[in-house]
Amino acid sequence: MAGIVKASIDLTKIPKEKIVNGKKGKYINIVVNVNNDVDQFGNQASVVVDQTKDERDAKTAKTYLGNGKIVWTDGQFPDPAPYDGQAKSSPAAA
Repeated sequence: MAGIVKASIDLTKIPKEKIVNGKKGKYINIVVNVNNDVDQFGNQASVVVDQTKDERDAKTAKTYLGNGKIVWTDGQFPDPAPYDGQAKSSPAAA
């Protein structure tokens, strides 16, 4: 199973204290949650800022950055129809 997660994030919601300076640039650790259900906009993924163990233990609210869609690249799995949220079968699966 091969796929790509296409996502959009709101850059204004990135907490500055979570940006890490690395040798080759500035980074932020994120988590992409893949859902079984497709929402009304055809999204199956959400993007949040990664939390430390202490933040998770303290039940700190997650910082939601955006959402995304899964695009299957091997033709073996259904992918969502653009914009309508309805699943369709790929030609290879028919």
